[in-house]
Amino acid sequence: MSATAPSIRPSILHLPAGSWPTVLDCLCAHFPAISRDTWLDRMARGRVLDAEHQPIGPAHPYREGLRVQYYREVLAETRIPFEESVLHVDEHLVVADKPHFLSVMPAGEYVEETLQARLTRRLGNPHLVPLHRIDRHTAGLVLFSANPQSRGAYQALFRERRIDKRYEAIAPALPELEFPLQRATRLLASEPFFRMQEGAGEANTETRIEVIERNGELWRYRLFPVTGKKHQLRVHMAALGAGICNDTFYPELLDARDAADDYSRPLKLLAQALGFVDPLSGVERAFESRLRLDW
Repeated sequence: MSATAPSIRPSILHLPAGSWPTVLDCLCAHFPAISRDTWLDRMARGRVLDAEHQPIGPAHPYREGLRVQYYREVLAETRIPFEESVLHVDEHLVVADKPHFLSVMPAGEYVEETLQARLTRRLGNPHLVPLHRIDRHTAGLVLFSANPQSRGAYQALFRERRIDKRYEAIAPALPELEFPLQRATRLLASEPFFRMQEGAGEANTETRIEVIERNGELWRYRLFPVTGKKHQLRVHMAALGAGICNDTFYPELLDARDAADDYSRPLKLLAQALGFVDPLSGVERAFESRLRLDW
């Protein structure tokens, strides 16, 4: 593992109650999947810190509630062979085009190979935080907060649904249905844990769906999510009988979550546009992806 400084902010742990003699012992017990040698290596490289950003060593005494900062690392992290594009930078916001297969934030087997880490390195701003997320397999626009002081105002846009989002998808034709149509259903957790499903009960998701181009057995759809649930667009399209092209999760699970990516078959889903009234200036702002979905 390289000794260069990580490009993401550290994770935080307030030490739980216990009788461990050292912080090291507590960390080993709290994270049984991480070996003692790994923690010793991280400590030796200054990647385990206290609240004042001072290094914590192997002999540092345990104290309940102690704030410990540590950097997640993945050995032999897979390089994603596609590049992001930065579309806009100002004091408060960064807008980027995310390629297919790149995670927005660190998760699972990806830490440095994420949009957040790449932009942090590229722009030299450790305060970058995504204001929303799109699936790793989805391409397109992601909006980042660049300034902690104004972050709350922009987060409220998403929380209060004061932002317009437009997606594009390529999926099988649905000639038996009339468009535009509104899909409003209840999305629930499914099995395996990373999938979602429609279920009985009051709707908690809503999507407006239009057809913008027809090409034989495949159509190009424009999707306007009113809500922002996990996998909402993928589930809604699959439930209509038009699972998005190259979707290996819906309508049927074709690949395990950790299956190797097939870069020749990207999910045909693009986060195409974002529009909102800027909460600081009151000016209308609009951003559009430069990426395009081919047939």
